Amino acid sequence: MKHLAAYLLLGLAGNTSPSASDIKEVLSSVGVEADDDRLDQLLKELDGKDINVLIADGATKLASVPSGGAGGAGAAAGGAAAGGAAAAEEAKEEEKVEEKEESDEDMGFGLFD
Repeated sequence: MKHLAAYLLLGLAGNTSPSASDIKEVLSSVGVEADDDRLDQLLKELDGKDINVLIADGATKLASVPSGGAGGAGAAAGGAAAGGAAAAEEAKEEEKVEEKEESDEDMGFGLFD
């Protein structure tokens, strides 16, 4: 993927037919080492092809790929409970939420630490 990205960057810069050395130069400028086998394979696959046509063809192919299904139907609402039972259920749910907040599931590590 990094080789293709470098190829595309060179194409955007006006180089319509980047060479292996051009791609290696772009990759090395950001501290990435090029894999010669993958680079050769990429250049063989793209030899003589217009990258803009390939991107347009790929976009039409991606448009036909399903990107997820419809969500399931929501559950039907239950009947109204007696006033006392509803209040007791709400109190239990609040206790469960508070217990979960107090637990140390992340072992002291935050998401952004």
